[in-house]
Amino acid sequence: MKTRISYFVLFLFFASCAGKDGGNQKALPNIIYILADDLGYGDVGAYHAESRISTPNIDLLASQGMRFTDAHSPSSVCTPTRYGILTGRYCWRTRLPRGVLQGYGEALIEQQETTVAEILRGKGYTTGVVGKWHLGLDWVLKASHEDSLKIYGEKPILANMNSDWIDFTIPPKNGPLTHGFDYSYILPASLDMEPYCYLENDVLTELPTDYTPGNDLNTPVYATEAFWRKGRMSESFDFYEVLPTFIEKAKSFVQTHAKDQAPFFLYLPLAAPHTPWVPKDNYAGSSKAGKYGDFVQMVDALVGDFLKELDENALSDNTLVIFTSDNGPYWRPEYIERFGHHAADKYRGMKADIWDGGHRIPFIVRWPGTVEANSQRDQLTTLTNLMATIADIHGVELGDGAGMDSESILPVLKGANSKNLHPVIHHSSRGVFAIRVGEWKYIEGLGSGGFSEPRTLEPVDGGPTGQLYNLALDPSEKDNLFMENPEKVKELQDRLDQIRKMNHEIR
Repeated sequence: MKTRISYFVLFLFFASCAGKDGGNQKALPNIIYILADDLGYGDVGAYHAESRISTPNIDLLASQGMRFTDAHSPSSVCTPTRYGILTGRYCWRTRLPRGVLQGYGEALIEQQETTVAEILRGKGYTTGVVGKWHLGLDWVLKASHEDSLKIYGEKPILANMNSDWIDFTIPPKNGPLTHGFDYSYILPASLDMEPYCYLENDVLTELPTDYTPGNDLNTPVYATEAFWRKGRMSESFDFYEVLPTFIEKAKSFVQTHAKDQAPFFLYLPLAAPHTPWVPKDNYAGSSKAGKYGDFVQMVDALVGDFLKELDENALSDNTLVIFTSDNGPYWRPEYIERFGHHAADKYRGMKADIWDGGHRIPFIVRWPGTVEANSQRDQLTTLTNLMATIADIHGVELGDGAGMDSESILPVLKGANSKNLHPVIHHSSRGVFAIRVGEWKYIEGLGSGGFSEPRTLEPVDGGPTGQLYNLALDPSEKDNLFMENPEKVKELQDRLDQIRKMNHEIR
């Protein structure tokens, strides 16, 4: 009997030791990064009490975590922001210095670049991406068209190509699995640009053998709010089912790995509420901001449904959830007048613009036991900071060139209210630069640099050549102080030039 008891005690001892080792690994938080597409700062009730859109689930998430009020995307359009999130680098340092890729654009992330997914996989995480990729893929050309790209000449990167040249039976290269993800289920680009299809683990789930002539191409977008371009699509592709499909795939990823000993990282870049605005019938008329508002409310509901999956699998207490948007909303002045809804709140401009409406975004972090619930910070931050923050959490030292435009906000998440983070660079769709340092914002040029009018302005003799705003006093960027503050203009121009001249080679 004593011998049996001794063996039993030894078993418990070794099981306890093994449990501690495994427990340390599992004690690392699961990480989920939810990226809405074109969601405005003023759409979310937690940020804008007068929003004409109801977002109870996102509001609940904000009450459970920390809400940042001065968070920004590094660019005011899709592709550059997604690049910055995964690499911690500004996209204007790459082969794509402005604009976005199309559905047949070349892969933007270089083979030698370090991504957030690679860092986490190196720490034992299972990594997955479900949603809109929009970082390019290296599609394989048909043998008869291997020389066709020569007509484009020497370009830093090919933003799109003729789909007739592509052999869709061969998996494209340089997709998510090449850049640190163990699992992927993606839409190649935005929901309003071909090809309309899914790839799972870098392989098409269905060949794009069907075709759409496009929708609402000759009418104002606000007439029906369901714009998409003509092009190839898979036979079973349904624009109205894309968001539900992504949520179901994300829930499946969570279910699959809920009981794993190792933690998981899920990057969930939604394709909504970007155009086309395609709310399902049960959301029609649910908001006071047209189909756009209805679509946002659908996003909110499905995000809430996904977060419940964490509760049901007892994962919420050990999961770091970040919810944000890739840029400001596509919400034109006529929409504001029609619906009385300010999707960018009081901030000037919209998606693509260099003004704050183009890049000031909701940014919410929930991490029970680490991040104070129902807290708010006015700390200036940008989405490129994810990489350094993840490295800081895990004690990883980034190598030369990796995450060079990223700075950890972990101290802020833990309660510090530091104001000493690096300056933040903004970049518009047309390549206009701005820099934020404290309360001051300097824009290198006149006009919005994006969609809002005036897009560009030529300086007049004796007038300003750029824009300078004190956002603490003038958050709507109405009073250009360029002429009154030449020393501040020079100071910020010099800092902008210095950052742009930094060594940007990937080593």
